[in-house]
Amino acid sequence: MNPFTITLKPDTVENLLAFSELLGKDIDTMIEEALMRYFEEEQRKLIEKGIEEDASMTHLEYDEFWDGLDIG
Repeated sequence: MNPFTITLKPDTVENLLAFSELLGKDIDTMIEEALMRYFEEEQRKLIEKGIEEDASMTHLEYDEFWDGLDIG
């Protein structure tokens, strides 16, 4: 079912085991929750970056906006 293998550092494994026991959660659930938070944060960053890029592309200086405009 999984097309890849994940290798964790020994410290990470120790933390997972310790927090699993402290929180009474299984490690799979903890990893899923952590990844969901990570994906949400990265998506938020991408959205913010996209908004900033859109704003910079549509931002016209005063002269650029009025140049060639015929008010009549």
